[in-house]
Amino acid sequence: MNKVVPKVSFVVCVFAASFTMAQTQTSSPAPSCSAMGVGQNASLNGFIPFAANDPWRQNIANAPVDGNSSSLVSFIGSSKLFPNFGAGQYGGGTIGIPYSVVSGSPFAGINYTAYGDESDPGPMPIQPDALIEGYPNPGDGDRHVLVLDRDNCWLYEIGGSYLQGDGTWQAAAGSVWDLLNNNARPATWTSADAAGLPIFPGLVRYDEVASGQINHALRFTLQRSRAAFVPPATHWASNSSDSNAAPMGMRMRLKADYDISSFPPQAKVILAALKSYGMIMADNGSNMFLIGAPDDRWNNDDLHTLRNVPASAFEVVQMPAVYTASNLPSGPAPTIDSFTASSPTITAGASTTLSWSASNASYYIVSPEIGAVRGTSAEVHPTTTTTYTLYATSEFGRQTKTVTVTVQ
Repeated sequence: MNKVVPKVSFVVCVFAASFTMAQTQTSSPAPSCSAMGVGQNASLNGFIPFAANDPWRQNIANAPVDGNSSSLVSFIGSSKLFPNFGAGQYGGGTIGIPYSVVSGSPFAGINYTAYGDESDPGPMPIQPDALIEGYPNPGDGDRHVLVLDRDNCWLYEIGGSYLQGDGTWQAAAGSVWDLLNNNARPATWTSADAAGLPIFPGLVRYDEVASGQINHALRFTLQRSRAAFVPPATHWASNSSDSNAAPMGMRMRLKADYDISSFPPQAKVILAALKSYGMIMADNGSNMFLIGAPDDRWNNDDLHTLRNVPASAFEVVQMPAVYTASNLPSGPAPTIDSFTASSPTITAGASTTLSWSASNASYYIVSPEIGAVRGTSAEVHPTTTTTYTLYATSEFGRQTKTVTVTVQ
């Protein structure tokens, strides 16, 4: 979760219209959120996060090559692809970034320690036994926690995560992602990832590889990056001033003529995805590290064959827009016209409905009690007098409004 020093820290601009890449067509409806299994590293059973036109889901097999591809790849050097996930443990921790799928989970409060002003407020359905990156001994690394709520179809991600004694969580940063839509977060805000991206949709997951097909881009890291980003990334964490250093969000694709026929089964599925969907630069780290979820069913010997694939076997997909501090996009910020309670005073044990009218927002959060919500109303059940805050958010900003419900 490296942070840009200038306050222009990052921009959340999904801007799907900027991408004109071909998409895969299917003949049958995609599974819904309710199809997902429940539990730690559970199978999604064919559900694919985000809307069909989301950049993560775009097939870029036939997209043009960027005019500066050769220089960008040469800057990476002689590094080879490296699967930074697998079975078992390394140094006392599992290998990769885990996730949990929950149903009917109690919602916990989130207290931010670093980037709270650029994070999505709780509550979030993160249980006390949620997997922390590096479990069972997370150490002092990024400590990501990723949770998918299959009942409401939201993805919750926090980083620098520590469970507190009262069941709440302490985190450096956190974000909420609508698994059904392309919700955009405010320009210049960070997320649990350095590129301002969601982490989960780019993970290499065992359930997909076992099915024989990955239908989305993958997440990878590079050692050097510059102060720029390409949608769907929204933030930079620059450590290089070289013009050939990658901007966050740069997408690389395995060349179509690279022969993958001799690779073992798990590696072959991953390489096929890298030809069709590519991989998106999401963080500073070791060069060409491909990130996945830990699973004891991975065949580490199979995955290790990926380490034979050089950076030179990849090309950079044409970047539709490269944003820097000099050309950040702008647009209308959200506006909340009203936020009211149907009964501003209630008796203990009763409920009331919060309603709102707003414009230019891509998603809403009501805190405390509710969390991320679709629509323009939510029923609340305060046990004591409570002030509720509505957060209306888009890629161009956030507005808040409060209402107090008095409990007699």
